[in-house]
Amino acid sequence: MPYLSIRALVVEDNPFQRSLTVSLLKQLGCREVLEADNGGEALAILQAAGSVDVALCDLQMEDREGLEFILRAGGAGQLGTVLITSCLPYDVGRAVRQIGALLGLNIIMDVAMPLRAGSLRKHLDGYLSRRPARQQPSATVAHISENEVRHAILEQQLEPYYQPKFDLLTGEVLGVEVLARWNHPSKGLLTPAIFLPTLEHCGLMDELLFSLMHQALDLQGQAKRRGVRLNLAFNLQASQLADIELASKIKRMLASHHATGSSLTFELTESGLIEVPAVSLENLVRLRMMGCRLSIDDFGVGFSSLQRLCQLPFNEIKLDAEFVRDIENEPRCRAVISSTLAMGQSLGMSVVIEGIETAAQQQQLLKMGCTQGQGYWHSRPMTGADLLRCLQRSAPSARGLL
Repeated sequence: MPYLSIRALVVEDNPFQRSLTVSLLKQLGCREVLEADNGGEALAILQAAGSVDVALCDLQMEDREGLEFILRAGGAGQLGTVLITSCLPYDVGRAVRQIGALLGLNIIMDVAMPLRAGSLRKHLDGYLSRRPARQQPSATVAHISENEVRHAILEQQLEPYYQPKFDLLTGEVLGVEVLARWNHPSKGLLTPAIFLPTLEHCGLMDELLFSLMHQALDLQGQAKRRGVRLNLAFNLQASQLADIELASKIKRMLASHHATGSSLTFELTESGLIEVPAVSLENLVRLRMMGCRLSIDDFGVGFSSLQRLCQLPFNEIKLDAEFVRDIENEPRCRAVISSTLAMGQSLGMSVVIEGIETAAQQQQLLKMGCTQGQGYWHSRPMTGADLLRCLQRSAPSARGLL
């Protein structure tokens, strides 16, 4: 049976609904199905029986303990995916999903009752498809040492991968975001979630940045010789701006590659810019004076976005993917996107929408007047060789890219 490895828990105070759901899960082949008629009983079951893979929970039970159950069980790491069988207002549902995200839970809202085999099978398949990706990092992080990452930087095992930014109207590549991947000789391709904590702890973020820049600028030179000018966007931590020599180091690297500042963009996460000392502001100004673009990344997820836009010399806004994820069903997300687009136009700043994953999301964004975006619907991060092939295929429309 495909779901034999899944352990499930049903939390529902309606005996008939609970019985139907338990029966359906067993018919689908779940290894073990537990049941409780309130949140307190569900917590006691988990305490005695251990964690579950999938929990189906009604948040509108009479005892109102459903949310408390998710908070306590999720915080203790006893839940995987949680299917919410209550019909809640969009804003309340979005807040519940945010709570889940903070707890590391995958929460799926508005699972219609009574459950049907087809819809439940889809959710179980979704859990199984996500499970390996969620478990992989924890098994690998503990083995990453400072010596390993230093060696990886020296041997250029930390490689740039490139995720294009697109013109949503024409499909033209407007530039690429440079992302780090570790091509580990024995562990395969590792994502930043695995090695960035070690780099940050050991103070090696500058070494990573300049290693990626060196490799990416080489690729930019290859593209230029083929008639394609390519803008490279690098992620920059706010702490790196405290180095008074940062702008000078970047200027020297550009000179060594015969590149210009206008061919670079630096993306800074706004949540890291709560306090901006004078030296950081000086670096930002110097980068702008060199012609570099400055992008405020993950816009809208922190508490100081508007203040940062007024104080710092950004000329691009990257709106966080959270707002696109619910664009079709959540009026508040559409309002935030529309307001950000209007604000960007008023401030003379380009707006890039992150996290576009479906054709429906793209069509909605186009109707709202969005012209620039990034996400898996267009392209996943790719190697430099794949990017060059992609750009050559799109020529001559790719020629003269900024």
